[in-house]
Amino acid sequence: MPADTMNTAADQTKEVRKAVNSAAEQSQKAFTEAVTAAERTISEAAKTAEKVFREGLESLRSQTRAYGDTAGAQVEEAQRYVMERVKERPMTATLAGLGVGILIGLLLSNRSR
Repeated sequence: MPADTMNTAADQTKEVRKAVNSAAEQSQKAFTEAVTAAERTISEAAKTAEKVFREGLESLRSQTRAYGDTAGAQVEEAQRYVMERVKERPMTATLAGLGVGILIGLLLSNRSR
């Protein structure tokens, strides 16, 4: 009987090993599938984030162009206004420019001290 008991124990050990190996393979397969799914999800999220970022950037560019055009038009209008006033009163414009220059010079010289 001891031989039968040994054979039975050996057979049971082989069955347990097979079961353990099978469980390990199934666990590894499940882990690999989970990693693949996570990679796919992360890749999709990155693509979505990139798309949203590009759309926002394009929207910002179009708004910036509109603001730039408006600012450019206002600068041109201000330049025409100043040129007209300088042509009307060149001496007053020269003295005003000289006064502003002196004032800025005084302010900058006080900052360096």
